[in-house]
Parts: sequence; C-alpha cells; structure tokens
Amino acid sequence: MISGTENYRNETDEELILRLRDGETLIMDFICDKYKDLVRTKAKSMFILGGDNEDLIQEGMIGLFKAVRDYDCGRDASFSTFADLCISRQMYTAVQAAKRKKHTPLNTYVSLYENVSGQGDKEGQSLLGMLADKSESNPEEMFLDKERVQYLEEAIENELSPFEKQVLDLHLTGMSYGQIAKVLGRDEKATDNALQRLKGKIRKML
Repeated sequence: MISGTENYRNETDEELILRLRDGETLIMDFICDKYKDLVRTKAKSMFILGGDNEDLIQEGMIGLFKAVRDYDCGRDASFSTFADLCISRQMYTAVQAAKRKKHTPLNTYVSLYENVSGQGDKEGQSLLGMLADKSESNPEEMFLDKERVQYLEEAIENELSPFEKQVLDLHLTGMSYGQIAKVLGRDEKATDNALQRLKGKIRKML
C-alpha cells in the first residue's frame, strides 16, 4: 500500500474520484495501485495477440487514467466495470495498431486449442482435436507443422470479415461475447452471431 493512502480503503471508487477531482492528487496513486493487478492480468491475455507485455501494461495504465478522467457517476456503471472496459479497449487498440504497422498475420496457433461450439461429435472439441481427426500425426507433430498453421492463418485472413477477425482476436484472450461487444462498441447479439459464424467458417477450413 502506498504511504498516506491507507484511509482511502474505506471509500468507494466513485467517492474517491470525486475527491480526486477536487484536488486530492494522491488518490490517483491509490487507484493505480488498486488496479495494477487487473492491468497485468489483461496484459497477459492480450500478449497472445502479439503485443509486448510491458508495452501493454503501459497501455493499460493509460486506459485506467482515461477511465478516471471520463467516468460519469450518473451515467456509467460502477467505476470498476468502466475501468475494465477502458483498459481492455486501450490495450486492444494498441495491439491492432502494432499489427497494422508490422503487417504480421494473426497468431492463430493459439486458436488451435480453442474449444469450438458445434453440433454432434464436434461439440466442445478444440481446433487442434479437429485437426487430429484428419491426420494420423500426433498433436505435437501437427503443432510443429508450419505449413498447416500457415494455411490456417491465410484462410482466416481471407475468409473472415474484419469484424469477425476482431471478435476472434478478443475471443482468444478469454473474453465472453458480452465483453467483446463492449470493447468493440457493438451490439451483443451481432457479436455473438459473428462468433458463431467465424467458428463455422473455421470448422470448414479444417
């Protein structure tokens, strides 16, 4: 705990933000310390999309500062929910910007382990498991099969819409469709539909 901030623990975030805006600048240090573990956890999940962990932590803290700056007690949900959204958006925007700059393909090897919602025998099966059904090779050998992974990357790049690729990116970090919708600023139903469509397309690719 940062020295001098002990008394803040009994205050709500909303109360602290009002006091911060009245000039108690030490409160910002307390909020940063309180939410640093959330930022680090999100940075780890976003790391699989190609972001640098330390850079993502910095972006997450920027998102937290924006949350404090923009939070409206009368309009928004709880500050913790609003901060979670701002941190996620800031990190994802940074990852997307880095991707455009580097022109790197989607890091789809992670998606090989994602469970796929489907019908019948494929229900709940990972993409890696679906690959295994089509080959006598063991999973380790298939994982190392760069040509197969490259094919999947190219197919995803060509077959998925920009929105579907965004949904897939965030789905791979472990976000629910509701969280994805908030980060992307889209309707939950549209996001869920996109998630189901892209899973169907990936099943056909395999």
